Amino acid sequence: MNWHKATLEIQTRGKGLYPFTEQVEAQIREWGLTEGLCYLFMPHTSASLLVQESYDPSARLDMEQFMERLAPEAQSWHVHTLEGADDSPSHMRAMLTPVSLAIPIEDGRLGLGRWQGLYLFEHRARGHRRSVRLRCLSME
Repeated sequence: MNWHKATLEIQTRGKGLYPFTEQVEAQIREWGLTEGLCYLFMPHTSASLLVQESYDPSARLDMEQFMERLAPEAQSWHVHTLEGADDSPSHMRAMLTPVSLAIPIEDGRLGLGRWQGLYLFEHRARGHRRSVRLRCLSME
């Protein structure tokens, strides 16, 4: 067994879901992995990771709107607003969604379901350069 590691950099343009399945699979191909485990970790408190519907773009819109309604900005009860009206809500959204994922690698690809894809979920209103730590355990 061998550990392979890389850090993916993903530039966001503000709130929303950013697909990055292809970046992870490209790295797995570059490493020549066929069987193993892919582990992803996001070291940020205002963004998260998701495995979610990747076929129909309207699903992304619904998920984004759901978060807007679940944790709206500029509420009178928000205390943590040091970085703006999106400060508290971005942390609340990250609290509800994962910052790490584990996915099997099968036949040189992520073992995702037919309609699944990987997404970085940016919870801040302005864009950020986000890091995703990629670690893969090779079973070869």
